[in-house]
Formats: sequence, structure tokens, C-alpha cells
Amino acid sequence: MPEAFVSPQIVTREAIRPGAVLVDDGKITDICNESEIPPGYRRVECPGALLPGLVDSHIHINEPGRTEWEGFATATRAAAAGGYTTLIDMPLNCLPATTTVAALEAKRAAADGQCLVDWAAWGGVSGHNADDLEPLALAGVRGFKCFLAEPGIEGFFRVDEAELRAAAPQLARTRLPLLVHAELPGPLDRAARDLAGADWRRYETWLRSRPDQAEIEAIRLMIRLCREYGFRLHIVHLVTAQALDDIRRAKDEGLPITVETCPHYLHFAAEDIPDGSTLHKCAPPIRSAANREQLWQALRDGVIDLIATDHSPCPPGMKEGDFATAWGGISSVSVALPVVWTGMRRLGFTLSDLARFMSQKPAQLAGLTGRKGELAPGYDADFVVFEPERERIVTADDLYTRHSVSPYTGEKLFGTVTATYLRAKAVYERGQFTGAHEGKEIAGAEALR
Repeated sequence: MPEAFVSPQIVTREAIRPGAVLVDDGKITDICNESEIPPGYRRVECPGALLPGLVDSHIHINEPGRTEWEGFATATRAAAAGGYTTLIDMPLNCLPATTTVAALEAKRAAADGQCLVDWAAWGGVSGHNADDLEPLALAGVRGFKCFLAEPGIEGFFRVDEAELRAAAPQLARTRLPLLVHAELPGPLDRAARDLAGADWRRYETWLRSRPDQAEIEAIRLMIRLCREYGFRLHIVHLVTAQALDDIRRAKDEGLPITVETCPHYLHFAAEDIPDGSTLHKCAPPIRSAANREQLWQALRDGVIDLIATDHSPCPPGMKEGDFATAWGGISSVSVALPVVWTGMRRLGFTLSDLARFMSQKPAQLAGLTGRKGELAPGYDADFVVFEPERERIVTADDLYTRHSVSPYTGEKLFGTVTATYLRAKAVYERGQFTGAHEGKEIAGAEALR
């Protein structure tokens, strides 16, 4: 039976309006006034704003190989609770890393029958695998990820300029994006030498070990290579506001560059992180409050295109120790929506902005426009029912990941996900997971046809 999802605030690209989203066979067919719902439609009342299902273009699911950190079952459960209906999985932290077609097939086998929401895969540029890039593209990855600095994990390797130049022609031919962890080893090595004997329990030491210059120099290198080879460039988890002018000029030049930042860089500030709080450790590090406000302004100005979680979970013991030894990752996929909305609410952004940065633009990066990321006819009927003014304190029970380890516990946030729908079927409602595991891979290769 066709359905009408009725809401006082339907968030489309054009407007926020009351009415009904009409759905048939898991697809949106129309958006209309409530009085215009055709006969024969089953009404579904949505007591809150109706947003498009969120798309996370930067998440580490870790399966196969490190399922004790996280896996498809727990990651997609947490995603559903957080309003995400599509995840694009990073190629590292799993074993084997997704740098060959065989590794991609292993990931597909691991995901089969476990997913509450949809997913797709990024491939990796790592270990001199330039010859694997076009086969991976044809096999369905949505793009590629590389590290310019050491990733700090077994199974994935940083690339240097020579390796990037070897891969660049293949990247340009695939027309898929290259996602870059933009920190160069030179500034990191110099900082490490300067910190000999430093106290690694202090957050200031971790901050000094990853200087802004590492990001700045890496971004300048990637802009030069993008200009030379014409591949699509995406800078992941931008932190330093000092790189914004370079990015702005590159975009003004017409280079195919997009940029993301993450909820933790928009929410936390270095000045507020206590010494010893390794739950806040990530790379690049959380910087100052002034830097944070410049990131918000860059979102407003369009210099930063989207917000992705960089959800990077681990077992609790790996977050212990000091800032030199603890795992550098933050779990956030279940709470990212209220984290970001809390900041947006403070700064006067709208729910339309929220949908653009967390649904439409990530879907566009991953080549999912026309299917994911918007409430519009022809798109999958993926929805989030969101109560934007509901205040909450995050508890461990709100995380839903394999391990309840996150710096967000105890934070006061605005906004609650009431329900999440995948192709018009409820997968999460008010703390309960109500759907079967019907999430599936949304494989690519359209760009090569």
C-alpha cells in the first residue's frame, strides 16, 4: 500500500514546509499538502521535522578483521539511531584493507545480512597499488582514500608524491574522488623532535605534535597535483582554519575540490579539553575555539562543503594511556546529528543547512545524487524524524556502538532522532530497532560506463 508521511516541517532543498511525502515501493513519488493526499494512502504521522536520511561519507566500520572494534551490525545500528541511512566505509582499519578487488569482495561477504542501513565502500590508495584503482572502480567503490602521513595502523600505508603521481592518471580516468588525509610527515617529524621529553599526558603536547603547518603544506601539495592532473580532490576532516584561504582560491580557480570537517571539530575546543582526556584524541587534533568558529564561518561561506563523522571506534583499553599511546579516533555516528544541530542552532543555521551539509553534499561526493540525500521525487524514501528543540544529556546508552567509548557522554545537546526510515520501513523508533537487516550495498561504477 502506498504511504503518506505527514510532518509539520518537511525539509527539501527548496524549502521547509508542512505537508506529506508520498511513497510507493520504497521511493518518493511526490510531496504535497496534507489536504492533497490521494485516497488509498496509509498515513504515517511524523511528530517532528522530516529530514532526508543522513549520509556519512567518512566512517570506519572495521569489518572484516577488526570486528572487536566495530562491525557492520553495530555500526549500522548506531547509524540508524543517529538518523543515518547510508554509510560510505573507509578502506582502512579493516583487514584486509580495501585496496584490491579481492578485499572489496571480502568486505561484501562480511556485510551480507548484517546491515540495518545501506552502505558503500571507498577504495584505498596504498602500498603502490596504482594498477588496482581502475579494477576497484569497475568493481563498485565510490572513490579512493589515501594518507600523506602514517595512518598508525597495520595494513594501510601512507603515499608520497611519487606514488600520487603514479596513481593520478588512473584517478583522473575513473572520474572518482580522491579523499586525502592531509598532513605531511615533514612538519610532524620536526614537531616530534621539538617535543623530546615532553609530558604526553598534557593535551597541549598532542596539539603541538600535529601543527597546523602539516595540514597547510599537505593541502597545498594536493591543490598543485589536482591542478596538474585534473582528478577530483576531497580533503577529509579539515581542521586548521589557516588553510581556508588556499582552499578558497583553488575553488575560485575552478579546480574540482571539495572539503569536509567533522562534528568534533565544530563542537569541542582545545582550551576545554582536560589533560589526560584521551577520549578527545584524534588526528588532526581538535584546535582552539577561535579556529572552531572560523570553520563554522567557512561552512556558511561554502568553502567547506559537508560534515562527516570520521566515526573511528576502538575497544576501551585502546583509549587508555597518554596522548602518545592512546588510539586516535572518536565515536560519534549515533550522536553527530544533535552535536552539529546544537552548534547550528547557536549560530542561526537552519534545518535546510543541516540537510545540505549532512545529507545532500555527502551523497553528492559519493555519486549518490538522484537516489540518496534529498526528499524529492525519485529518491529512496529514507527519512529522519527529528525533534530539533528537545534538549538531552548524552549517556552511554545513547551510543549503540560495540563499545560505549566517546567524549560526547555528558554533553548537553539539542535535538533528538525520533525515528529513522530506510526505503519507508522504520529501522529505529524511540530507542527500539524495529527493522529487519535489509540494508544493502549501493555499489558504484556509473562514472565508468
